[in-house]
Amino acid sequence: MVFGLKIKNIFFILLGAAIFAFGLVHFNMQNNLAEGGFTGITLLLYFLFEIDPSITNLVLNIPLFFLGWKLLGRQSFLYTIIGTVGLSLFLWIFQRYAIHMPLKHDLTLAALFAGVFVGIGLGIIFRYGGTTGGVDIIARLVYKYKGISMGKTMFAFDAVVITLSLLLYLSYREAMYTLVAVFVAARVIDFMQEGGYAAKGATIISEKSEEIANKILTEMERGVTVLKGRGSYTKRERDVLYCVVAKNELPRLKNVIISVDPHAFVAVTDVHDVLGEGFTLDENKQPIDRS
Repeated sequence: MVFGLKIKNIFFILLGAAIFAFGLVHFNMQNNLAEGGFTGITLLLYFLFEIDPSITNLVLNIPLFFLGWKLLGRQSFLYTIIGTVGLSLFLWIFQRYAIHMPLKHDLTLAALFAGVFVGIGLGIIFRYGGTTGGVDIIARLVYKYKGISMGKTMFAFDAVVITLSLLLYLSYREAMYTLVAVFVAARVIDFMQEGGYAAKGATIISEKSEEIANKILTEMERGVTVLKGRGSYTKRERDVLYCVVAKNELPRLKNVIISVDPHAFVAVTDVHDVLGEGFTLDENKQPIDRS
């Protein structure tokens, strides 16, 4: 560790910055597509005045570093600097050693590629504790001093930047494809944040809860948590079971429940990230290698 930072986190933040920069240069910049946030401002200045985004990215963010360093905390602040400087570095590299992507005839594909690369890059950066500065810092400051949620601030900022881009240099066609790219990027970021391993959580209410729990434990070797519940209408106390299983185990779980109590109430929800024994740890509490 260096200054309390993990080498692994630094590596992945830089990797995310490289993927993000590759997408911006090869899909957004080559196909005249805008972006939201501070990245959108750097692209706006590039398309209007041909100012290098690697320079404007740093120039715009340096004042915010001085405003936000106490708010972010030391570790997050250092990771943010690494992410921001890394993004500028890779933007500079990819602009000078660019690969020509002939996608102007197919802006749908260009928008999808832009969204995927930006989403994966930012998703990796966020997952390992970094940011690329910009709107994230502004949103935290606004929340602290004005009480306005970060999501609202970031959405408003993105809307203003994309609207300005539309008024100043985007055609309506390019603006629509920009929205497609931004939407895809947001969904990919959510996927990266929530985790790629999807599972299912089942809440089970039954008169035979103990028998169901025992059968899940013995036949499926999955843990079951017993919660205490009370019916709002009947006022009766009863056990409520909660169990998390892999996605492909859900049909088997349903069969186990039905075999004991066909009238059991079962509510199934998506679980996007699972940590612990049976998922990321084995029975000896050792990490499971899923590579």
